[in-house]
Amino acid sequence: MATERGNNASSSLILTSGASGRINALFSLRALRSLMMLINAFFLLLLLPFRGRKRTASSSSSSSSSSPSIIALAEKSPKEERQQRGPVVRVPTAIVPWKSSSSSPVDQEVAARRALAKLRVVQDDDENSVRQFSIFGTPRGETLFTQSWTPVSVNVRGVVILMHGLNEHSGRYSDFAKQLNSNGFKVYGMDWIGHGGSEGLHAYVPSLDYAVTDMKSFLEKVLAENPGLPCFCFGHSTGAAIILKAMLDPKVESSIEGVVLTSPAVGVQPSHPIFVVIAPIASFLLPRYQISAANKKGMPVSRDPAALVAKYSDPLVYTGSIRVRTGYEILRITSYLQQNLSKLRVPFLVLHGTADTVTDPEASQKLYNEASSTDKSIKLFDGLLHDLLFEPERDAIAKDIIDWLNQRI
Repeated sequence: MATERGNNASSSLILTSGASGRINALFSLRALRSLMMLINAFFLLLLLPFRGRKRTASSSSSSSSSSPSIIALAEKSPKEERQQRGPVVRVPTAIVPWKSSSSSPVDQEVAARRALAKLRVVQDDDENSVRQFSIFGTPRGETLFTQSWTPVSVNVRGVVILMHGLNEHSGRYSDFAKQLNSNGFKVYGMDWIGHGGSEGLHAYVPSLDYAVTDMKSFLEKVLAENPGLPCFCFGHSTGAAIILKAMLDPKVESSIEGVVLTSPAVGVQPSHPIFVVIAPIASFLLPRYQISAANKKGMPVSRDPAALVAKYSDPLVYTGSIRVRTGYEILRITSYLQQNLSKLRVPFLVLHGTADTVTDPEASQKLYNEASSTDKSIKLFDGLLHDLLFEPERDAIAKDIIDWLNQRI
């Protein structure tokens, strides 16, 4: 059963998917002990006296044929050094890679993920939708995987940009995109940094501001390709938080007709206030460290067993332990949004399950209460969990979203 409140006004959409949130587990006492041990070990290493080792000349063939990126010099007397005909140049190992011809494990993993993402698009032969992919370059020089769904026999009346949430990818929302197609909406999806077919270590987010900036750039591209069409944004969980932060930019807000937010990551609280102090330090010292206590076990996101199997057996969905920097970035963006809710003016619909244990439904109510938008609505679904579009009631929820969009075109 859903409870609904709303004010009405205007129309357009961008889409994101869910944060497989493990933030509370990240900041558990067990995780704290692990972090403190690692931080302690790090500082102990800094205190150890650094002792250089003398380099000895090597006459072996392996030494003479080693990489030119490093010049190892045998210890010589000052007289011998003065007799050398040319200057001695020492090249740090960091300047030239040892194996420039081979890619790193991260690059190989990204290539595998991207190939799978492309394959799924190519193999989708739905007769009612045309699905295509493209590679989008970010202002930072990284490449992101994007895709689109275009209706075949229905006139396009509007555009929806889809941004997935933490640990997921835009392809998970293909069924929903096709539902939007049947109602006259062309859909664009972007896998943000470290996710799906995009560049970066899987599920590692050095800064969610990167995702916000990338979304703005992608939005400009979509608007240029679809002049005159109303554009909307749809975001789920962390993806919703990315969209909300982007909407605080007046230029972006003025180009969007409205946003739909499911289970937005507006409220995520650590289990103890001390972690707010520790998190920035830990994320600086050990940004990619994975907290084993933050495993997905025990964190229900759907009441549909088949949906859970599909999610956690998908190679493009990250199911490992959350990385320290990623967890800190989620805390940082939620804190920012909490302080700026009153500045939001974009029309929005927010939907949340009351039994969500990943993001706080009360924070969605706070978003509705404090936002300055004159056109705003909220729906709370009693007993539903985090992944609303993968709950047994998904069709009814999708209908609520599509009805809201249709009323603003």
